Amino acid sequence: MERMSKKTCIAMLLAGGQGSRLAPLTNKIAKPAVPFGSKYRIIDFSLSNCVNSDIDTVGVLTQYQPLQLNDYLARGQSWDLNLNFGGLHILPPYQAKKGGDWFKGTANAIYQNIGFIERYDPEYVLILSGDHIYKMDYSVMLEEHIKNNADCTIAVIDVPEEEASRFGIMSTDESGRIVEFEEKPEHPKSTQASMGVYIFSTDKLKKYLIEDEHTEGSENDFGKNVIPAMLRDGQRMFSYLYKGYWRDVGTLDSFWAANMDVLGDVPELFLNDPGWKISYHHSFSRPQYLGPASSISNSVVGDSCVIDGKSVDSVIFSNVVIEEGACVRDCVVMNGAVIRKGAFVEYAIIDNDAVIEANASVGGPKENSALTVIAGGITVGRDAVVCPGTIVEEDI
Repeated sequence: MERMSKKTCIAMLLAGGQGSRLAPLTNKIAKPAVPFGSKYRIIDFSLSNCVNSDIDTVGVLTQYQPLQLNDYLARGQSWDLNLNFGGLHILPPYQAKKGGDWFKGTANAIYQNIGFIERYDPEYVLILSGDHIYKMDYSVMLEEHIKNNADCTIAVIDVPEEEASRFGIMSTDESGRIVEFEEKPEHPKSTQASMGVYIFSTDKLKKYLIEDEHTEGSENDFGKNVIPAMLRDGQRMFSYLYKGYWRDVGTLDSFWAANMDVLGDVPELFLNDPGWKISYHHSFSRPQYLGPASSISNSVVGDSCVIDGKSVDSVIFSNVVIEEGACVRDCVVMNGAVIRKGAFVEYAIIDNDAVIEANASVGGPKENSALTVIAGGITVGRDAVVCPGTIVEEDI
């Protein structure tokens, strides 16, 4: 690929995962395209972080169910990334002269797009995941990377000790240099968990991607292969401790909890902060209609909704109908869903265009009402219909 002018840092955003743990929400769309917080998509957070951090060149690597995600991203206009040089580029797997294949892992996905990186000849490459909810200034992390003369910097967040075994865990010396990395260890030696946000010096990234690609038996994964290889070789690898809000929304529990955090007292997740705008592709059609019998309490309600019933502690997306006498409580109700008269929905996720018919009951009270888990909660899939008077106590 022809090399053009130089960029200091570009971002590569991994958005091709299947997201099977988030099913049924991901049955027909890629996980980064799943709606969030009444008007956003999950991918909006990583993209907006890039723009707010003055990173104007982003390659989005897609694979699983990419159609809706591709349509949503378009040419990046909604994030001011429709540039003549740089901007947003969608990078699907492709057939090259020497053959091609689906992305086999996170490292292989970047390896297959080394040509895109070389086009901009950056000094540094930022690698992100498209399935996290957070607001982070990557430019501060880049400053730390440069100050440390690092080959790789990994963003970490301090997690509770009982959760540490779910993550890649970093052990560091007093200077913050990484001395050991364990992928989901049974007995973690630290609580510093990798966020899946990496900054590499470009020459080292290319070297280790090429070596990994030619290593027999490699899973072509950053956490399992590339990072351990760099540590074994004594490369300069540092952690960057992030202290703000961050949540991996890879499961239904965490997706529900993150939506509830939008309603709660979580200043780091304030979505209307003019100093850190979360941009999104807006398709507004008409304002909400709240009928005379409606009752809205601690809820977010999207565009074009018709609410004649009750919403309590819930995130309501666009074009939702809640008829008179219906009640949703502690719920995520997604685009186009209909809750008919007298229906009661509690601790549930209602996917796009699902219909809960009159007097049906979905979910119900749970023993632990803390807004951290959805234990016992219900997910109703896209286009599902719950018949009148039905009681639903399992996912459908």
